[in-house]
Amino acid sequence: MRPKNYPKKFLLMTNKIVLASNNENKIREVRHFFEPLSIEVVPQALFQLPAVEETALTFVENALIKARNACQATGLPAIADDSGLEVDALNGKPGVHSARFANAQLGSKEYCRRLLEALINAPPEKRTARYRSVIVLLRHTEDPSPIIGQGVWEGIIAHTPTGVNGFGFDPVFFLPNQHCTVAQLTLEEKNKLSHRGLALRDLVRQIASL
Repeated sequence: MRPKNYPKKFLLMTNKIVLASNNENKIREVRHFFEPLSIEVVPQALFQLPAVEETALTFVENALIKARNACQATGLPAIADDSGLEVDALNGKPGVHSARFANAQLGSKEYCRRLLEALINAPPEKRTARYRSVIVLLRHTEDPSPIIGQGVWEGIIAHTPTGVNGFGFDPVFFLPNQHCTVAQLTLEEKNKLSHRGLALRDLVRQIASL
């Protein structure tokens, strides 16, 4: 049986975790959540680790692919996330293919244009949607019980884009409780409400409870 004073850090065997991402905004956000646990989060770029292809059909599996790749390359515990937009009228699409739904180089306008075209005949009650995020922590490459945090942000797909902040589908993701789209929120407001923030809080809560 594990003694009551069993230190949290020993569960990870280190106070350093690699984040399987090179996104600066994501790195800052993850670091913020892990600071209270005295765990340092380092980006995979420090190890010249290229991105791995996401070939799975679910958010959990894609996150595990990225985390396991980072573990294998660095020998450190690894965190990875996968997230996307699920639209009810499209049977949950674009889902895990959200990042590849449109030409990323053309930005939010192209993402929103393609989504609105796909929903042109959708009735109002079918325009419900959600941003979903799954974040996993692998303590080592063959970790049989990864820690998984999940977050869901419910909304409705608006008929026209509004707002200049955020990225991707944010200008058409309307939040009924806030009476605005995600693109109308400040970055601070978005981080407090977002699916990724919820998933990170869930993950950190589980780690702290150990």
